[in-house]
Amino acid sequence: MMAETTKAAKVPRQSFIKGLKAEFKKVLWPDRETVGKQTATVVAITIFLGIIIGVLDYVIKWGLSFIM
Repeated sequence: MMAETTKAAKVPRQSFIKGLKAEFKKVLWPDRETVGKQTATVVAITIFLGIIIGVLDYVIKWGLSFIM
C-alpha cells in the first residue's frame, strides 16, 4: 500500500497579511521614554565594556613586550 502524502494547505496571501496585522495589534510597544532609557543603557554599557577591553589589551600588550 502506498502511503498518502499530506500537503499543507496553501494560505492565501490576503489571509496571511490579515493574520500578521492581528498579531502586530497584540504587541505591547514600549513608550518613547522607555526606549530612550534602554538605548542610553545599551550605549553606556557598550562604552564601559569597550574601555575594559582596551585596558586589558594594553596590559596584555605591555606584558608580552616585557617578556619578549
